[in-house]
Amino acid sequence: MSSRFQEIDLSKLTRVPIEKRGGTVNVDSFVSPVEPGREIDGLLSMIPGTFAGADFKKAVAAVASSGLAGRPGLAMFGAHFIKCGLSRLLIDLMERGIVTAVAMNGACAIHDYEIAMWGVTSEDVAGRLEDGSFGMCSDTADGINGAIVEGAKRGAGFGESIGERIVGDRAPHLDASILGRASELGIPATVHVGLGTDIVHQHASADGAAIGETSLRDFRIVTRVVGGLEEGCVLNIGSAVILPEVFLKAFSVARNLGFVRGALTTISMDMNEPYRVLTNVIRRPTAHRGTGIALRGRHELLFPLFWAAVIRGMQRGRTR
Repeated sequence: MSSRFQEIDLSKLTRVPIEKRGGTVNVDSFVSPVEPGREIDGLLSMIPGTFAGADFKKAVAAVASSGLAGRPGLAMFGAHFIKCGLSRLLIDLMERGIVTAVAMNGACAIHDYEIAMWGVTSEDVAGRLEDGSFGMCSDTADGINGAIVEGAKRGAGFGESIGERIVGDRAPHLDASILGRASELGIPATVHVGLGTDIVHQHASADGAAIGETSLRDFRIVTRVVGGLEEGCVLNIGSAVILPEVFLKAFSVARNLGFVRGALTTISMDMNEPYRVLTNVIRRPTAHRGTGIALRGRHELLFPLFWAAVIRGMQRGRTR
């Protein structure tokens, strides 16, 4: 049986290697963590304890205290976070045990994979769309799609499959790969995709059954993570639609099964205040217990400051 309607033949595509495509973002622009000392105290003291300043300090205190107590932390984020060059700061939080699970969309996985393997990502969309070469990188598509097919065969999740491929291929920029380091650290890294939304779906190597199976498995994995977030923290960094929707459904399933009875702290970091973030992450899950905090600002400025403030807060907490 087949559809009544004609399908495009993806096997006839003209594709390009990563060396020819290149990218507008280079791993050389990615920042690395520098242990913050007492010099950060002066800067933080100039943030007023009113309005957004009060929210910032409350969010920092919540994550720092959660980290000191060894409670779990889930970080969810959109693709722009990686393109801003902030991956190593998040990896640092993973290595310190502050972030104990990560969740991302399909575009994040693509950028993370390309940075790990070739140190470049984010093609010139407008420039390449005119001649139909946008999204036609054969190396990226076949690498990711191949890893997903292999992962599905062994019952792995989407993020787990990509992370293991990055580690197994000894990616030259593994230190800047969130999925790769999560695999090495043994923490859940889930990827939540919409079919047809990512460039790797443009290629004949894309297997819808494998993509669906591994990403749905990741939904069940992240739901179990959410179920274990008693008194922990959730960060949503720049995902306006996919991750807020995934989190809301995961939260509902976890509650249905008797998990997440304690108070959560949910924190949003975004340039705007998207509807789904405010409702599905900040307000609804904390309506009866917990705290929701919305921070507004550009990732490349807000997150490094937040990271330094959290680390410094934990340093001070250990000396008390």
